[in-house]
Amino acid sequence: MLIARIYSVLFPILTIVIVGYLYARIRPIDMSTANRLNMEVFTPALLFTVLSDNTFNIMDYQQLALATILMILGSGIIVFPLIRWLGINPKTFMPSMMFVNAGNMGIPVALFAFGEVGLPAAMLFLMTTALLNFTLGISLVSQRASLIALLKMPLIQATLLGLLISLSSIEVPSLLITPIKMLGTCAIPVMLLSLGVRLSDIDLTHWRIGLLGAVLRPLSGGLMFLIIRPWFTLTPLQTSGLLIFAMLPPAVVNYIIAEQYQQEPQKVAAIVMLGNVASFISLPIALAFIYQ
Repeated sequence: MLIARIYSVLFPILTIVIVGYLYARIRPIDMSTANRLNMEVFTPALLFTVLSDNTFNIMDYQQLALATILMILGSGIIVFPLIRWLGINPKTFMPSMMFVNAGNMGIPVALFAFGEVGLPAAMLFLMTTALLNFTLGISLVSQRASLIALLKMPLIQATLLGLLISLSSIEVPSLLITPIKMLGTCAIPVMLLSLGVRLSDIDLTHWRIGLLGAVLRPLSGGLMFLIIRPWFTLTPLQTSGLLIFAMLPPAVVNYIIAEQYQQEPQKVAAIVMLGNVASFISLPIALAFIYQ
């Protein structure tokens, strides 16, 4: 039954998010250390594990990578005329339309929807989003993006190393890959718990712009999917992954960047948080199309 399949995918995700939310409401917690570990240890380990696996071939994902880039850029371009007409600062609004939650939400959905075979595409979405967010995304806000700072990120280092091993057909010794895999298994639960903790801090002062963002994010992504899908030859699994990517909510890192560069961070926070709440409506719609 369609509803049961969708429920089986989203229930584990929603449950862990709710646990994080309730725990933070009962016992306020600082997740900064856990988030740093996740960004600098657990997620890079997961990325490296997937990319360095001898079953992964980056050449099979060239078209999906290009489609992902067009999806990111197009989602911002589509909403630009509307937000200019509404008098909203594009620097505040556009990054949250372009750079989605490919980590906290995208990876768990891919895992529960497709199993481990869905992880390579999910990793590609995360890599592409991270690369563009920390270059183009920061440039949109401040024109101070740094390539050196990008290369210092463990996420990027793990990506480059994993791709190098994949392209060179080097086999990582099991003695080394086992502890890396163990670290990688921590990434997804911590992502979801962290998202729940973040949602406990929702500020509804700017609910109007937050609600607008929550509506426009999946709409712009879905429209871009319909526009670019006919131009690429993708496998059914890649097509399904791209549709889920199109419907993902804004990434939490958009708020972090806005706060760092003082680009109306409270408005960005409202867009990000309400967008993530609304994803429990948009993602079932995407899964319904996938499973029909």
